[in-house]
Amino acid sequence: MGFPESVLTKDERVEVHLHPHWKAMVRPVLVLVVVIVGIGAAWFLLPDKSWSNIALIVLGVIGLILVCWLTIWPWMKWRTTHYVFTNERVIMREGVFSRDGRDIPLGRVNDVSFHHTFFERMLGCGTLTIESAGERGQVVLTDIPHVEKIQSELYELVEADHDSHTFGDDDREALAKEVTRAQSRKGRGDDA
Repeated sequence: MGFPESVLTKDERVEVHLHPHWKAMVRPVLVLVVVIVGIGAAWFLLPDKSWSNIALIVLGVIGLILVCWLTIWPWMKWRTTHYVFTNERVIMREGVFSRDGRDIPLGRVNDVSFHHTFFERMLGCGTLTIESAGERGQVVLTDIPHVEKIQSELYELVEADHDSHTFGDDDREALAKEVTRAQSRKGRGDDA
């Protein structure tokens, strides 16, 4: 399931769209390989007797259950987990049948930090921590690919959002000129 673009506001743009790092799929793939090798070995090693066919069917059913539970289900969860950074907010969505979501407006983000172990650094992933103002405080996103780059991009988005909502010197001067013009027009209207 792809990320639904319909949740974006009119002027909102997706800057970064991520799924968890592929390392989250290593264990499910290993389970798949072990189950296939196990069933293949049982097929070759079981003697050619009538009970061995029943045993092979039972092993096949157990293998299918294991593959569905330990391979297909984690893949579906990985595929339906979205971390989306837009020019207005951080959007997190996850869940296969039921969905959980959280949005953090960029204006509420106080701090963005990352951590990765030596192994995660070799793989190019890590943990991203987003601290926000409000009741729920901190969000920890694990297995983020290129976590250092993502942390920098999110910081830039937060700064750009802050700058767009900040009243600066240029804005102050423009407002002062507008007030002066309005007063001079009003003054000319009173004299007439």
